[in-house]
Amino acid sequence: MSTDHQTKKTGLGRVLSAFKNSCNGLRAACKEAAFRQELVLAVILTPAAFWVGQSWLEVCFLIGTVLFVLVTEILNSAIEAVVDRVGPEWHVLSKNAKDLGSAAVLLALAFCLLTWAWALHERFFA
Repeated sequence: MSTDHQTKKTGLGRVLSAFKNSCNGLRAACKEAAFRQELVLAVILTPAAFWVGQSWLEVCFLIGTVLFVLVTEILNSAIEAVVDRVGPEWHVLSKNAKDLGSAAVLLALAFCLLTWAWALHERFFA
């Protein structure tokens, strides 16, 4: 009872379809102002991680915190899209869902900030 676009793909077709869907998701994320702002920071902080980090583990961790912010922002945008799809009227559960997504982004940003502050302190002041 599935339509053509819902037919199960296997093997390489499934991988290519998943990749196409992921690219569509990244394009959708780039339409969000917050994601674009965080992406600018990622473009700056990713190369900076190679200068600030004192080992490969530190470099990976610094880049990882930046990627964590981007992933969290994408998930927050997905939550907002689903809530908006349900309906425009105000509802406490819709508000909670959006607030929880926003809180997740805040925690990801705090984690990134604290990690970078620690790394900068270790690199230049320790």
